[in-house]
Amino acid sequence: MKRILFVCTGNICRSPTAEGVARHFIETTGLSGLVEVDSAGTHGYHAGEAPDPRSQKVAASRGYDLSGLRARKLEPADFQRFDLLLAMDRGHLQSMQRVAPAVYRPKLALFMSFARNPEFDEVPDPYYGGPTGFDLVLNMCENAVQGLFDRLRESA
Repeated sequence: MKRILFVCTGNICRSPTAEGVARHFIETTGLSGLVEVDSAGTHGYHAGEAPDPRSQKVAASRGYDLSGLRARKLEPADFQRFDLLLAMDRGHLQSMQRVAPAVYRPKLALFMSFARNPEFDEVPDPYYGGPTGFDLVLNMCENAVQGLFDRLRESA
């Protein structure tokens, strides 16, 4: 079992989108029971809340259901529990590096480092922008999730 955690700031836009795409990929490719995914935020601003309605709307338009996800804050136990903790941007990565015990720091990476032919190395925060930002985030998540699972298959 591989356990992967996607991390952004408040866990209502980027990381739940990545989680939703990954869950869909796991279900549709027969990886259930082999890969577990979750998401969290570096901050607990939105703990217990559903993903941003704009994220849910864009995701639903492509067949991803984020409605059952709830925001939570990154916990110290996550560093031990997960095999890979993927930050949406460098700020999240630095936040995790500051609090992760040294033994777990090799588990930390930028999510977009798994993208196939990445145009960007960070997933931009769509929260304060218009609807096109949420489409861009979903495109990036689809790309990076596909690359992530390609690499997992190669290393298996």
